[in-house]
Amino acid sequence: MTIAAQRHELLQRVSALTPGDAAFEPLALDVFRHQAAHNPLYRRYLDLIHADPDAVDSLRKIPFLPIQFFKTYEIKTGVWEPETVFTSSGTTGQQPSRHFVRDATFYLRNAINGFGQFYGPVEDLCFLALLPGYLERSGSSLVAMADHFIRRSRHSDSGFFLRNTDELVALLRKYEAAEDTAPPTVLLGVSFALLDLAETHQFNLPHLIVMETGGMKGRRVEPTRQQLHEVLQKAFNTPAIHSEYGMTELLSQAYSKGEGVFYPSASMRVFTREITDPLSPQKPGKTGGINVIDLANVDSCAFIATEDLGRHFDDGAFEILGRFDNSDVRGCNLMVERR
Repeated sequence: MTIAAQRHELLQRVSALTPGDAAFEPLALDVFRHQAAHNPLYRRYLDLIHADPDAVDSLRKIPFLPIQFFKTYEIKTGVWEPETVFTSSGTTGQQPSRHFVRDATFYLRNAINGFGQFYGPVEDLCFLALLPGYLERSGSSLVAMADHFIRRSRHSDSGFFLRNTDELVALLRKYEAAEDTAPPTVLLGVSFALLDLAETHQFNLPHLIVMETGGMKGRRVEPTRQQLHEVLQKAFNTPAIHSEYGMTELLSQAYSKGEGVFYPSASMRVFTREITDPLSPQKPGKTGGINVIDLANVDSCAFIATEDLGRHFDDGAFEILGRFDNSDVRGCNLMVERR
């Protein structure tokens, strides 16, 4: 089978995955073999750590590529020209991560599918995006996803709010006054912008889905997730604050509905590695470095060792507890919560 035919088959299988699908592991192993054979950087990494691809026969044996390589290399499986390049925001003076994307349409379709697993069809929801900092630069995968959701929504109120915060407030007041007829609505916001809004306005919107994406971008002292959610819950009078976990290097997302844990979409699994031995898996429930399998990354690398600290659980859920001390502060970093 040619590499093009292999890729086509793998993408079809990724698109067909459902939450908790037993097909995930055999597909992940096939993606691993594909990338071990056709991704020069990943193959070189496997050689350097003396990992024999033929000996990998389970998810726990798959080696994860350190996420830092996205800062300095073009990570590609096969030979192709990128349709777009997603870049991390970072802070001044830091080297941003670059994710070369072969097919942006596949990314958006996968994002739609992943979101729909938790919230239903995006067409049925009104999307209000409060993403300053991301809108003001190019290459944000979060903005690309939000823009696609807004375009797919059947509700004309959907849109971005950058400097027109007064329009957003007026819209929320309208929904507040007509709670029974207001459309089901998601307010997707970067943390510092949601806090700015919460400190100047109070709402009574118990049915509003407030979803934070993390990120202070150096504009405020970074609170814990618990502190952030308490402020936002009080300001919007909503029973829970939702969260989205995603990053430049991934084409899949995970979501939390306020219960303190994230659940990955069907194309994604999260595990942990031991802190003192990064090549060794960590047990469920124990704190370790976050490893992500993102099978949507067929064209780059699907196996990524992130700089986040957390715990994973037997049911597939995971928590984010912070970051390694020697890691760069990322623009899309989630709130650090010391336990």
